[in-house]
Amino acid sequence: MLPVPRPNIEGIRPYKPGRPIEQVVRELGIKGPVIKLASNENPLGPSPRALSALRRAVSELHYYPEDSGYLLRTKLSAMFKVDLDSIILGNGSVEIIMMACLAYLEPGDELIMSDHSFLMARNGAAIMNARLVEVPTLEYAHDLEQILSAITPRTKIVYLDNPINPLGTIVTRDALNDFIAKVPEQVLVIIDEAYAEYITSRDYPKALDYYNQNKNVLILRTFSKIYGLAGLRIGYGFARPEIIGSLAKVRLPFNASRIGQDAAVAALDDKRHVVRSRQANDAGKEFLYRELKKLNKVFYLKSYANFVFINFAVDSQEIFEQLQNRGVITRTVKEYNFPNALRVSVGTLAENKRFMKALCEVVR
Repeated sequence: MLPVPRPNIEGIRPYKPGRPIEQVVRELGIKGPVIKLASNENPLGPSPRALSALRRAVSELHYYPEDSGYLLRTKLSAMFKVDLDSIILGNGSVEIIMMACLAYLEPGDELIMSDHSFLMARNGAAIMNARLVEVPTLEYAHDLEQILSAITPRTKIVYLDNPINPLGTIVTRDALNDFIAKVPEQVLVIIDEAYAEYITSRDYPKALDYYNQNKNVLILRTFSKIYGLAGLRIGYGFARPEIIGSLAKVRLPFNASRIGQDAAVAALDDKRHVVRSRQANDAGKEFLYRELKKLNKVFYLKSYANFVFINFAVDSQEIFEQLQNRGVITRTVKEYNFPNALRVSVGTLAENKRFMKALCEVVR
């Protein structure tokens, strides 16, 4: 006899990350260089200041991290003009999604999200045996009116990733302002802004405005994307102190590593690296759009993030495998109910050119 897990977790599909380069080389025996465009990482890497901070921190790895993340939270507090007690750190921002589910969902409660949104909120609801309400996207974007219509007295959380992963679309400032004004007070709205630093459009919402208006929002940010610290797993969230206090009760001790905190503090000071990363991403997307337009039977979405959603006329697994055989790792998104699509991270110019060369060979 084996221990019996809770029935509600039986159907959970564990998160499937992009395949690492080492695994592809090992399994396929590829001799030449392999590039990874699967996990929306910053191809420019971390800030030089963050790397210097890491080198200083390695001599102190035998110490536990400062559990409250005081220095990093103080830096974020000053940068965003947010109370210190309104900030929580996570093992990536994805951990904070799970904290919210642990803190606020009971069996039978509801979590509402778009059917094509980042799936970790879906898994969090399943772990808590809550009811998941998935609202179809409208023209590849959140349908805020339908999300509002889906709210009931049992709704505890609404999850909005803005931009949507894996689509790259956003809801605009005016639309989100109107939505937040209409959400019932007992509902926590999680606004996941993992890619916010890449966006300069005036149409992009200022989610911190809702915090300043004392709304029940939890705003998530990460150092994994534009700051290039994905390997250190460090993210953060803003919310009213009462909400942060509830999340802190389910937070694991020392969840934000010592070196992650040190590197994040240094990365925040390197604004030039952020600008360079944003400019490289914008140029990379424009290159990909131009080249994708030349291919027949390929549909793509213009993205506000650092990836491009591409849909084909055939099963994307075939495209994925043939690209991988050519040393280019991308990401299928079948778990988001897109059987023919790939999500392709924006790389360096050389990586983008290599991807398009390989894709042209496969498609033609």
